[in-house]
Parts: sequence; structure tokens; C-alpha cells
Amino acid sequence: MSHAFIREGDELSLAEIPPTVPALINFLTHENNGVRVYEKHVQTENSKRVHVMSNGLSYTKDEHGRWTILEA
Repeated sequence: MSHAFIREGDELSLAEIPPTVPALINFLTHENNGVRVYEKHVQTENSKRVHVMSNGLSYTKDEHGRWTILEA
């Protein structure tokens, strides 16, 4: 079993994580100093799925399938 770790400076950005909701939750929880972030609800805007998260931000995927923050 691998014991991979991320060294300081090698952290992933939002656009680099896999395009899945569990990956988004794990990333946001890590960014939130370990305080769990969860999905409040999903809505559709301009034919895109928008994931409204407990951290107060909304996330969607861009045309390349990468996570982005939806600007209000």
C-alpha cells in the first residue's frame, strides 16, 4: 500500500483535481484546514451543473471538464 504525501509547494490547484464530486469535497476540505465541506445542493444554470457547497461558493466544470468557481 502506498503512503503518498504531498510536499509543501506540490499542492494541487482546483483545476488539477479529478472531475468528481468526492474529489472536489476532499480538496475543499483540505483547503478548509480539515473542516468538512459538503455539497448543499445541485442546480442547473446555462445547461451546466452547479454544485453549491457549504463553504459559500459554487463550482462547475469548464469545457475541458476541470473544476472552476462559478462567479456570481
